[in-house]
Amino acid sequence: MTEKATRTTALPPPCRVALLVLPHASLLTVASTLDPLRSANRQLGREAFQWLVVSPGLTSVPLTCGLELPCQPTLAAAQGFDLLIVIAGFRIAEVITTPLLTGLRKLASSVGTMAAVDAGSWVLAKAGLLNGHRVTVHWEDLDALAQTYPDLEVVPDRFVISGNRITAGGAGPALDMTIDLIRRRFGARLAHEVATSFITATSDRRTPQQNPQYDGVAVDAKVSAAIGMMEATVSAPLRIRDIAARVRLSVRRLENLFQRDLGYSPGAFYAELRLQAVRRNLAGSDLNMAEIAVLTGFSCPSVLSRAFSRRFGESALAFRRRSRNYAGNGILRDGA
Repeated sequence: MTEKATRTTALPPPCRVALLVLPHASLLTVASTLDPLRSANRQLGREAFQWLVVSPGLTSVPLTCGLELPCQPTLAAAQGFDLLIVIAGFRIAEVITTPLLTGLRKLASSVGTMAAVDAGSWVLAKAGLLNGHRVTVHWEDLDALAQTYPDLEVVPDRFVISGNRITAGGAGPALDMTIDLIRRRFGARLAHEVATSFITATSDRRTPQQNPQYDGVAVDAKVSAAIGMMEATVSAPLRIRDIAARVRLSVRRLENLFQRDLGYSPGAFYAELRLQAVRRNLAGSDLNMAEIAVLTGFSCPSVLSRAFSRRFGESALAFRRRSRNYAGNGILRDGA
């Protein structure tokens, strides 16, 4: 045999991934980030990826569904890893603590890449670790993150790669992000095998998180375009006649298409989008009423409050108190 024939191909060392999972994250988001790595190992028949779950001070992390995820209780365990992925979800103001931010800043120089999924972008932004980067976050938080950190370039993409920082909008984008990691490290064939093992197809990272198509509802292309405009202008609402002009329809024709396809007038649909945005911000952020009014296109907090009460039958503040006290995990306890 020749020397060339007997030479073996050197395998790259395993990629070491640390998942920093914070309380009140989603199980689906964790699985979408972690399970593709497990599938890649299975497809390759070796440990191409190794991972560790950490969460400061906790040996198990409570997730939104009520299950708990075992983990290492110290951030220092992630030192020297190739990739650190911060996964966060609800009650973000509670989980962003000073020790967490300090620990992340110390880790930043020792890990190859830092990533954030869902509300994890808030964590890295608060730590000052996204400065100068193009980023995304879950679509519900896009406006709030941009307002809070005006120096960041916040975009609605599914996931964003910006130097040694990666951000993803939620569970679906996290799956796309992880499969893209597999593709960049091991090629398109393995990435395709991993995607098909989950009977899914990945989306381009620049695809907007919000898609104005409605599952199970066939909507006219003009209605779809109008909805896209509405979703993009919640904080500065357009006049319906301007939307109609942009999609090259009369106001009457646009109204007829909305009623036919969705059962709403365009104005009522637009108002509903804005009020749902109000409700999300009340439940998931610490923004005050004036700030939420600006984000959702209301002239002042009192106008917002009246519109919210008419739509939902309770005051905005009562809803905020109730939502903060409701875990929503549906777990049956003690045989109940």
